[in-house]
Amino acid sequence: MEKHAPLSIEQLYRVCDTDLLPFKTTETLEPFAGFFGQARALDAMEFGVGMDRPGYNLFVMGTPHTGRFSFAMESLRSVAKKQRKPSDWCYLNNISDSRHPLALKLPAGKAGQFRRDVGKLLDRVLTELPAAFESPAYQRKKSQIERDFSRRYDNAVETVERQAREYSIAVYRDAGTIGFTPVAEGQAIDEAVFSALPEDIRDAFSKHISDLEELLNEELTELPKWRREAAEALRYLDRDTARAALQPLFAEVIDRYSSHAAVGQYLEEVERDLIRNAGELIAEGIFENKSEAARRTFMDENYGINLLVDNEKTKGAPVVYEAHPNYENLFGRIEYNSEMGAMVTNYRLIRSGALHRANGGYLVIEAEKLFEQPFVYGALKRALKAHEIRIENPASEYTGISTITLDPEAIKLQVKIVLIGNRNTFYLLQELDHDFEKMFRVVVDFEEDVERSPQTIRHYARLMKTLATEEKLAPLTRGGVARLVEHSSRLAGDQEMLSTHIGELKDLLCEADYRRNVDGAKLIASEHVDEALDAKERRTGRLAQKIQDGITNETVLIDTDGEAIGKSNGLTVLQVGDVSFGTPARITTTVHPGSRGIVDIEREVTLGQPIHSKGVLILSGYLGHRYANDFPMTLSASIAMEQSYGYIDGDSASMAEICTLISALTHIPIKQSFAMTGSINQYGEVQAIGGVNEKIEGFFRLCESRGLTGRQGVIIPQANVRHLMLKQSVVDAVKEGLFAIHSVATVDQCLEILTGKSAGKIKADGNFTQRSIGAEVVKRLREIAKAKP
Repeated sequence: MEKHAPLSIEQLYRVCDTDLLPFKTTETLEPFAGFFGQARALDAMEFGVGMDRPGYNLFVMGTPHTGRFSFAMESLRSVAKKQRKPSDWCYLNNISDSRHPLALKLPAGKAGQFRRDVGKLLDRVLTELPAAFESPAYQRKKSQIERDFSRRYDNAVETVERQAREYSIAVYRDAGTIGFTPVAEGQAIDEAVFSALPEDIRDAFSKHISDLEELLNEELTELPKWRREAAEALRYLDRDTARAALQPLFAEVIDRYSSHAAVGQYLEEVERDLIRNAGELIAEGIFENKSEAARRTFMDENYGINLLVDNEKTKGAPVVYEAHPNYENLFGRIEYNSEMGAMVTNYRLIRSGALHRANGGYLVIEAEKLFEQPFVYGALKRALKAHEIRIENPASEYTGISTITLDPEAIKLQVKIVLIGNRNTFYLLQELDHDFEKMFRVVVDFEEDVERSPQTIRHYARLMKTLATEEKLAPLTRGGVARLVEHSSRLAGDQEMLSTHIGELKDLLCEADYRRNVDGAKLIASEHVDEALDAKERRTGRLAQKIQDGITNETVLIDTDGEAIGKSNGLTVLQVGDVSFGTPARITTTVHPGSRGIVDIEREVTLGQPIHSKGVLILSGYLGHRYANDFPMTLSASIAMEQSYGYIDGDSASMAEICTLISALTHIPIKQSFAMTGSINQYGEVQAIGGVNEKIEGFFRLCESRGLTGRQGVIIPQANVRHLMLKQSVVDAVKEGLFAIHSVATVDQCLEILTGKSAGKIKADGNFTQRSIGAEVVKRLREIAKAKP
C-alpha cells in the first residue's frame, strides 16, 4: 500500500508576498483608472457603443456586486460626453384636431427659448388684442355697422307707420316686436270701446290691420339678410382688427424662427385661430371678465408649448438610468385633471418617459426589474423596431375598458438600450425570445475573477487606494493590502485567481475601517481585516452554530473518532441568503442479496435532486467496471444521508457513498475521524467539487469543539487543491499536526486512507492482489450473485 502524505502548509493557503507590494501605505499609490480585470468587457462595450446600427443594443452580463452597473454607467458617460447633444422635443396643440397633439423637434436648447418666446408673445396678445377692440376706430366702425342695420330696419317700419296713419291705426314696438292698435281722436282705443263700435267699422279696422301686417312682412322680408350682412360685416371688422393687432406680433417671432418651418407653420396656425375667434373671445369676456391668471391659463392651455425634453443643459449625449422601469416611467404618460366630477386632459398634460429623455443617447435598465413590469418588454421591442415612441394605454387592450384620451404624434426614436442582468436571464431570453438576439447583439460579459499575477496584485493595491479614497476611509498598510489579496483569492475560490466582486470588497474595506477606528489606529492593517471578517462570521453564524450544537450534543449523530462499517462522514455546504457554511453529514449504506441494485433513499422519497441521483447511479457503473468484469453483478443496496430532511443536490457525496458502500459490502471498517468530499466518474477517478474551503472548515469546527486528536482530517479531490484558501485556525492546526488534509485522485487512494488497507491492483490474470480491498469486493459480489434472493 502506498503511503499517502497529507498536504503541506503551503498548499492549504497561498500567502501574498509583501515584496510584490513596493510601498508602505496606499497613500503613495496612484489611483486605479479603469475597471479591474474587465478587458473583455471593455472591448465589447467599446464595440457596442461605436456600432451605430439598429439592433446593436447591449446586454451587460454578470453577477451582482462585480461593479457591472458602475462599469456600464462610467463607460457610457465617458463616450457620451464627446458626442453631440440630441434635439429637444415639444408637444403642440393640434388646433384642427385637439385629440392628436403635434410633436415638434428643435435643436438642443432651442425648445426652451421657443417656449419663452411664445409665452412672451401670448402676454403681448393678452394686452394688444383687447386694446384693439377698445380703440375709438374700432368702436366707430362697429357703431356704423349697427347704425346701417338700424336705419334699414327703421325705414321699413316708417313705411308701415305712414300707411297706418292713413288708416287711423297706431304702430307700437314692444320688446323687439311690432303691434297695431286702432286710434280715435289721437287716443288708442281699448278693447271695450272697440267692441262697442259698429260692426262695419270694426271689420274695416281688422282689414286695415291685416293689410298693415302684410305690408310689414313685405318690408321686413330682407331683415334676416340685413342681420347676416351686419353680422358678416362685424365679423370682418373683428378679424381685420385682430389681424392688424396680431400680425406684427407674430411676424416678429416667425421671422426669428424662419429656419424652422414647423415653428412658422404652428405660429401661423395660432395666429389664424386667434384672428378667427377674436370677436367671440372678446364677446365672451375671456379678456375682460377673468383674472389675469385665468386669462394666461386660457392662452397657455390652447396655444402654449409643452416642453417634453429640454437638452439645453445636457453635456453631450444623455445617459439615463431608469430605476423603476414600468410602462409610464419608460414611455411617458398622459395626466388628467378633475373638473366638475369629470376627468379631462389636454396636450399640456403629456409627460415624458425615460425613452424620451434618453433619445439620441443611452438608456440603462436592469433586466430583472424590466421583466417584473407588465406590458413593458413587448412595448420596448415595438419601439425599437418602429424607431418611434408612442404614448399609449397598454392595459386597455387587455381589460377591454377604453377611455377617450389623447393620441399624441409619435416621436422618432434613436437610442441605444443597455440592459444589465445575470447570465440566467440572458440565456433564458435567448432561448424563449427570437427577437432578443436580433435586438441585443452585443454581449458585455463581466469577468468574475482575474489571474493572480504580480501585475494584477499591484493593480489590486491601486484599486484599494481608489476605493478607500472614494469612501473616505483611512489608507491601508502593505500588510492590509496583502490580506485583502488573500481574501480575494478565497472569494474567487482559487489560489491562482482574484475576485472581481468589487461590491463585497468595498463592504469589507468599510468594516475594516470601522475596526481601525475602534482600535484608534491611523491605517487599516491586516489585523483589522481579520477582525472585520471574524465579526461578520459571528453576526451571520447563528445557524451554523445551531447545527454544530446539534452534533455536539448528539442530537445529530456524527462520529469524529473510531471506526465503523457502512458509515462515513460526508461534507455538505448550506447556502442561506449570502451566507454559506459547511457541515458534516453521516452517510450510511446497507447491502444484502437481491437484484434491486443500488437504491438512493433520498431519490425514492423525492428529496434527492437530479444531480445527486445521477451521482448515485454512477456507483453501479463503477462497481461493475472495477469489480465485476467476468460475472453478472447482482446486489441490493441502499444509501441514505442520515438525518437530512430537506432537498439534496449535487454529486459531491458520490466518493463518500462508494467508499461507504464498499465498507458495507466487505465489512471493512472506515475511520470515522475522516470526512470526505468529491464526485467520481464510472472509472473511479475523483473529480472536483465546489465549496471545498467551507466543507473543510465545517468539519474542523466540529473536531475542534470535541478536541483535536491528531488523527482527524478531511479527504478532498486532488483537483481541488488549487482552490484551498483555508482559515488561519485550520492552517495552524495542520502545522501543529492536530489535523490533516489529504488529496486523492482515485477512489482506491481514498479507500486506503480510510481503511489503512491496500486497495489492490489487478494482476495479469485479471484478479486483484490477495488480502486487498479489491479482492474482498470481488469475493463478496460473487457470493451475493450466487446467493438466492
